Amino acid sequence: MKARGAPGALHLGVPGRSGGRTRSPGTAGGDERAELGPRPAHAQAAPYISALAPAPAENSPGLAAAAEATIWNPNKMSRRSSRLQAKLHQPCQDTSPQELQLPESLQNRKRKAMQDPTRTEDINMRHQYEIKSCWPSTISGGISPCIIIETPHKEATTTDFSRFKKYRFRNLFINPSPLPELSWGNSKDVWFNILKKENKYSHCKHFTSLHSNLQPHMRSILLDWLLEVCEVYTLHRETFYLAQDFFDRFMLTQKNLNKTMLQLIGITALFIASKLEEIYAPKLQEFAYVTDGACSEDDIIRMELIILKALKWELCPVTIISWLNLYLQVDALKDVPKVLLPQYSQEKFIEIAQLLDLCILDVNSLDFQYRILAAAALCHYTSVHVVTRVSGLEWDSIAECVEWLKPFLKVAKKSPVKLKNFKKIAAEDRHNIQTHTNYLDMLDEVNYEVAVAAPGQLSPVSTGGIITPPKSSEK
Repeated sequence: MKARGAPGALHLGVPGRSGGRTRSPGTAGGDERAELGPRPAHAQAAPYISALAPAPAENSPGLAAAAEATIWNPNKMSRRSSRLQAKLHQPCQDTSPQELQLPESLQNRKRKAMQDPTRTEDINMRHQYEIKSCWPSTISGGISPCIIIETPHKEATTTDFSRFKKYRFRNLFINPSPLPELSWGNSKDVWFNILKKENKYSHCKHFTSLHSNLQPHMRSILLDWLLEVCEVYTLHRETFYLAQDFFDRFMLTQKNLNKTMLQLIGITALFIASKLEEIYAPKLQEFAYVTDGACSEDDIIRMELIILKALKWELCPVTIISWLNLYLQVDALKDVPKVLLPQYSQEKFIEIAQLLDLCILDVNSLDFQYRILAAAALCHYTSVHVVTRVSGLEWDSIAECVEWLKPFLKVAKKSPVKLKNFKKIAAEDRHNIQTHTNYLDMLDEVNYEVAVAAPGQLSPVSTGGIITPPKSSEK
């Protein structure tokens, strides 16, 4: 109804048998009782009804008047109010004030639960597995976005393993750790993590089938050029083998690349590897400079992001040279506390490293795992017993690779390598700097040796051109 009093006052009509009447919030209580007549008998329940009703705001006189009018209206009294009135006239000694505010059905259930202790336990157990909402209905609109289900409590069970003491168990799929006892970690855990990384970073020689425009010898030319770049900038051997791994794994993720992209991919892989391994890595413009204008700095930056995404940022393989370093260190180890300091011969290391540099140019080297390649190369310079002790590999695991390396070893021994000195490189770190020699010529010689040794081959394969008989004077 429209307000007729002072501004802001709210007048509510209270319907009755004699029609609606209006009153102001400021009207005295006595005047109101005079208008409405004497209170009925059930008005004594008003304090408890008021307790059940929500309290109005302090600054809302109109709402207070409406609530009071509703309480005193005899026509609006519900059946529940009548039952509460009856309860007030006949209170029970065991009834608490909280129970007076509950419906009769809930009170009966509570009394039965108190009388029956077994039923109480069942109710409590069911209550533990109820689905409870962690959001109030006023916020989520009655729909809970999150539900919490309590986990049932289970009794801890212990198993008796005493009957298995006479048996000895071991993992048949993991080689025993050849590492000595380490002061800074568990040697078995370290060895297991190394083998786990070896299986994670897989490679395959059949990536050339994904690129119809590429030939295997193109990879050999690219890697030989990267070896030369590493020597010019005195990069470490680990840097080159990281770049080689990035290149081979990246090519497995692509299809139908043009041969003009190989140099950009190779120099970008070396750029990434140098930032990972080198303390003072060459600048970006230096990598672009060695390409003689074929690759710009922007091209290298764009290709870097492409390679990193293709490799899923997995940039920490255990390279061939890392396996060789580990094997030689375990073989020459005498002082356990100095296990991280090289104790092997530098001359022996660079001899085996030259063999690995030569064989990695051949795409068939990707048929073998890196640890098997390093173990097979070490076997040619030591013995099977030493390889088994330092690598944990049996002869059956490396026999095929040892046989494959024989022509490479024959050619490598014709060009013995010497330890070089480099400026600003410490004498104890000289063997770790990558060197370059005429590897492409050596690889051609290896291919010739393989062709001659092939079964059923009676004469060397023609290299091209017309074969003419010698002059009569030269016979």
